[in-house]
Amino acid sequence: MKLARIATDGGPVSGRYEDGVVHTDDGVYEVGTEGDFLPPCTPSALYCVGRNFAATIEQMEYERPDEPDFFIKSPASVVGHADPIPYPTFSDELTYAGELAAVIDEPCRNLSEAAVSDVVRGYTILNDMDALDQGGRTPRKAFDASGPLGPWIETAVDPTGIDMYTDVAGERRQEANTERMLFSPAEIIAYLSRRITFRPGDVVSFGSPANPGLVEPGDAVEITYEGVGTLRNTVVDSSERESLGIEREVVRA
Repeated sequence: MKLARIATDGGPVSGRYEDGVVHTDDGVYEVGTEGDFLPPCTPSALYCVGRNFAATIEQMEYERPDEPDFFIKSPASVVGHADPIPYPTFSDELTYAGELAAVIDEPCRNLSEAAVSDVVRGYTILNDMDALDQGGRTPRKAFDASGPLGPWIETAVDPTGIDMYTDVAGERRQEANTERMLFSPAEIIAYLSRRITFRPGDVVSFGSPANPGLVEPGDAVEITYEGVGTLRNTVVDSSERESLGIEREVVRA
């Protein structure tokens, strides 16, 4: 089942998404006509694991980690499917990275790997945007619109063995399978839960395959994880900053 959130004239609504329509307790809404996709959850934080694919480690000349290596994106980084990604004014090297992400469903901590599936609402897709020429992970990765997320949460998918690919401006840039992760989603969530108390809606992403690369204004980035969906966003000039989904949701919430 796909769980989606959309922005309507009456405010954000949530429900089951099927064939272009969101079904809620109060009725049905046609996406694109009666509302546009919002991020499928409202996280207090996004916990992003890096260096989790061997090919990426080799390409970027990183050291292989002995345990999950993570950083945090703020809620202000989140935008939804089809929202623009304004090119940051402070950077000349903006990159994409197509990542599978889990959405936590309930408050939890100190999980065993076996218990992880009980607290995960489902899986979605994150584009981990990175201003590569900035110093330190927070300046590089936690700016507005650096975390496109969506288009929905898929509740019926096994996160292991999923094929993925990323297309930029119509060119295939990434292609891999989640079986190539160094640490599995269950390992990562259990590991983080021993350090962090998760809240409902929090996001955990599991790293990007090889070939994260540069984008320019006008580039459409499409990230597909089979069985989950396709997240599409277009990089735009920084002057379109005011059209961000975060502003639309704050106004309507």
